[in-house]
Amino acid sequence: MTNSHQIVTAINAFNDNYIWAISSQNNDKIALVDPGDAVVCIKYLQENNLALSAILITHHHSDHVGGIEKLLEYSKDKAWPVTVYGPATEKIAQLDITLKENDTVDLTELDCQFTVLDLPGHTKGHIAYYNDKMVFCGDTLFSGGCGRLFEGTPQQMHHSLTKLANLATDTLIYCAHEYTQANLAFALAVEPNNTDLHNYAEQVKVKRQQNQATIPTNIALELQINPFLRCHEESIKLAAQTYSNQNQPNDSEVFSAIRAWKDNF
Repeated sequence: MTNSHQIVTAINAFNDNYIWAISSQNNDKIALVDPGDAVVCIKYLQENNLALSAILITHHHSDHVGGIEKLLEYSKDKAWPVTVYGPATEKIAQLDITLKENDTVDLTELDCQFTVLDLPGHTKGHIAYYNDKMVFCGDTLFSGGCGRLFEGTPQQMHHSLTKLANLATDTLIYCAHEYTQANLAFALAVEPNNTDLHNYAEQVKVKRQQNQATIPTNIALELQINPFLRCHEESIKLAAQTYSNQNQPNDSEVFSAIRAWKDNF
C-alpha cells in the first residue's frame, strides 16, 4: 500500500533513460529507481535538498546500475544510511537486500510499500516493484512496446507481460525509457485499424514535439494500444500469421512472432 504523499519525478539520463525519484511531502528522504547515472542524481538531490535513503534496482544492465557506487560514496560522505534493493538472481555487487516474487519492500521513511514481481525476459532475473498505485517495471513493459529479449525466452517474456497486464487498470507504469514514439510506429504497422492506437499516436506526437515525457502510462491504455499485451486479439493473431507466414497455436507463439517482427522493424 501507499498513500497520497508520494511524489514520483523523472530524472533524465543518457539519451532516453528515466531514473525515477520517489519522494514524500512529509520529509526530505528520497528513493531512486535504476540510477544508471550518478551525476544527474546527485545534481537532483542537491537542487532539491533531498537525502537519499534507498535504491531500487530492476535488473543488472549498466544503464540501470552504473550510478550505484558513486551514489553510495556520496551518501557516505553525507552520513546518509542507504539500502540497496535488487533481484536475487542477478550479480549486482552493491545489493543489501535481494528480492524475489512476492517479497515486500517497505520504505518506511516514505510511507510507501512495494511488492516484487519476477519478470524474466529482458534479463533472466528482472524484477518489478508495484503497489496499488504504480509499478516500476524497468525494461519489461514500455508504452506501446516491450523490452528486447537479451537473456530470457519469448515464453518467459509473454508470461511476465501477462503478470503486468493483470495489475489494476489504473496502475501507473513507470518504465525506464522514452521509447513510446518508436514503439507506436511499429504498433501501427501491426494493427493499422486500431482507432485507440491512432488517437494515442497523435497525442504522443504532440507531446514529443513539445519535449514532454509520455511516461507514466497506465495499464488500461496499454491494454488498448500495446500489441504485446494484445496477443489474444484476432487482429494481432492475424498480423503475426501474415508476418511469419504460419499459424501460431497459442498467445505465447503470437507474442514470439510479433517480437521477432519488432526486432527487424
